[in-house]
Amino acid sequence: MAPHTPPTPSGEDTPAQHDAFHPHLPDNGHDHTGDDSKLPLHARLHHIRADGLDGDTAQTGGMRRFAAISGRNVGSEHIWMGQTHVAPDTASSNHHHGASETAIHVVKGHPEFVFLDDSSGTSEEVRIRTAPGDYIFVPPFVPHREENPSSDEEAVVVIARSTQEAIVVNLPELYVLGKEPGRG
Repeated sequence: MAPHTPPTPSGEDTPAQHDAFHPHLPDNGHDHTGDDSKLPLHARLHHIRADGLDGDTAQTGGMRRFAAISGRNVGSEHIWMGQTHVAPDTASSNHHHGASETAIHVVKGHPEFVFLDDSSGTSEEVRIRTAPGDYIFVPPFVPHREENPSSDEEAVVVIARSTQEAIVVNLPELYVLGKEPGRG
């Protein structure tokens, strides 16, 4: 669909000469009705259909990750976005996401997110129980795991990360950030 331009004094719409919101992008005479795949990655929108998610991502035991938005898929430079599915009665392996900030939106099920906290002086497991519509924020390098306690419903979440790829560092155990096993 071509960008809308204001009506001329006669009240008729005229074709856009360039995109007023992105004047730095060349128009190249493209009418936006043909094949956009010839445009540079950063000069067009990308539509990723639900059946077009990419399962060739970093994985953690007990989960399946599918990329929608990534550096490889669409040329994103600062964000990764996709879905994670956790089967019924399943817990993921312990892991963290490196330097990436992670935002999670619960779409289906009641997944639980588990991490360790030692603010009381003793390491304690903290379990966050969620419902559809809830959000979780995972700071960089924080070890955690996802669990789906339901015996019959898959949990599905949408994930956005501040890196262009899905960084996953699998761990043998949870630990408090800054107190890694064998450190000290």
